[in-house]
Amino acid sequence: MKVLLINGSPHREGCTHTALAEVAAELEKQGVETREFWTGPAPAGGCLGCGGCARTGRCVQKDKVNEALELLPDIDGLIVGSPVHYAAASGSVTGFLGRLFYAGGAALRYKPGAAVVSARRAGTTAALDQLNKYFTIDQMPLVSSQYWNMVHGNTPDQVRQDAEGMQTMRQLARNLAWMLRCLEAGRAAGVPLPKNEEKVRTNFIR
Repeated sequence: MKVLLINGSPHREGCTHTALAEVAAELEKQGVETREFWTGPAPAGGCLGCGGCARTGRCVQKDKVNEALELLPDIDGLIVGSPVHYAAASGSVTGFLGRLFYAGGAALRYKPGAAVVSARRAGTTAALDQLNKYFTIDQMPLVSSQYWNMVHGNTPDQVRQDAEGMQTMRQLARNLAWMLRCLEAGRAAGVPLPKNEEKVRTNFIR
């Protein structure tokens, strides 16, 4: 079993990484392979609405989104980490995920997902709600913990001192590992995936 952890912070080994590293360490203890994918310091633009990914499976914007898309078929779960900027996920994470899910959503369907957010003080719940919408629009089971998936601190050392936050990260990892084992057992028992109807797209104009 493999889990991809997306580090959406411009700082490779900052507070967001510190939280994800705690999750990854516990997942490894649970026998789950992990990989952290850093989105990098360069701004990630949003979707252009060009439809190019529908034809090629890749985004026409040649950046790290395409690198991440190549990893999706081989993973069993996804965790997205972001710093909190003005009570929201970072603009770069938002642009990155919009294109990742639009181009690669089919490879993520029915795979468990979770968001992790990091802030000095506040805005965490709003950012967490924002990120969870990517998973829940793509039929991904949402993984929770003993508290909302967040850590607090202004530096990695301060995050490591957030005892409750670190414990929340470890419990998130254990819950994800348990869910992955349950899904694996279901597949072994022949439980089929839910049937999907042909998708209907409407607007609100009468």
